[in-house]
Amino acid sequence: MIGNKKGWRKSLPWLMVGLLWITTACGSAASTTNTTDEAGNTSALKDVKVVLDWTPNTNHTGLYVAQAQGFYKEAGLNVEIIAPGQGGADTMVASGEVPFGISYQESVTQARVQGVPLVSLAAVIQHNTSGFAAPTDRGIKTPKDMEGKSYGAWGSPVEEAVMKSIMDTDGGDVSKVKSVNIGNADYFTAVQKGIDFAWIFYAWTGIEAELRGQPLDMLYVKDYSDQLDYYTPVIVTNEKQISTDPELVKSFMAATSKGYEYAIAHPDESADILLKAVPDLDPKLVKASQEWLSPRYQDDAPRWGEQKQSVWEGYANWMFKQKLLDSPLDATKAYTNDYLPAATTK
Repeated sequence: MIGNKKGWRKSLPWLMVGLLWITTACGSAASTTNTTDEAGNTSALKDVKVVLDWTPNTNHTGLYVAQAQGFYKEAGLNVEIIAPGQGGADTMVASGEVPFGISYQESVTQARVQGVPLVSLAAVIQHNTSGFAAPTDRGIKTPKDMEGKSYGAWGSPVEEAVMKSIMDTDGGDVSKVKSVNIGNADYFTAVQKGIDFAWIFYAWTGIEAELRGQPLDMLYVKDYSDQLDYYTPVIVTNEKQISTDPELVKSFMAATSKGYEYAIAHPDESADILLKAVPDLDPKLVKASQEWLSPRYQDDAPRWGEQKQSVWEGYANWMFKQKLLDSPLDATKAYTNDYLPAATTK
């Protein structure tokens, strides 16, 4: 996908050697940081790293809020938010290099089927906000309108499968779409160079298009199939982390939940926190994106982060039917809600 979601394509190669990671992973030794409060009291905080899927953006605001507001410190944690390495966030979490990371339901599903025990701990956004976007002058108002147009591809078989699924609902023929690999080009560069549409996340690239005065037509994939309303992104750990230190997982998720709950209630202040942490970001984009995304973090769920088995099964069944998986997924092992705080009564 275009925009801030290219990180998923980085996560795919390691899946082929996933079992090697699991058998050789040893993780890093736990360390602590001593801090002193205003009263002179010293306490030891456990050092924890969480790796992002891509460059910092409003999908990650809750992490930065939890860090800045002291929620992690209150949980006894000294959390460092880091960029993904060359192999991607999933590899770092699966290998035990870091305990937590940002991933996607699609890559966790691929991992589980290949024997890599990543586990999703929370859905960052409750519903899929991705879709196919085109400048309004390209005339792509329905999926069938994609026929005869050029699609800016990023090189995954899931793209054509999703495109075919939504075009089938409208009597369209995916074979009539011309796919062009655009490499690392962003949406705006691609559409200026002959690409008619691309797969984006509206909360970032769509909002940026609005701010640029470049209106687009957006076909959200979830609007054409319930099975495509999957969780993206998600917060992940690995099974070993859960089994060896469940209290750390619980503490991290409790503080992270507070961060996202604050971002839901205070989008403007949360945007300021993200901008202070990552000053290179465009303030107008961050502010507008946060305003759009904050109510969508939890949406209709009883609490932020909660995941449904039906969502995990639905998307995995779709992937298996599309021959994107070698075998069916055991969804019960791919995710857990056990480390989320209990829902509060509103």
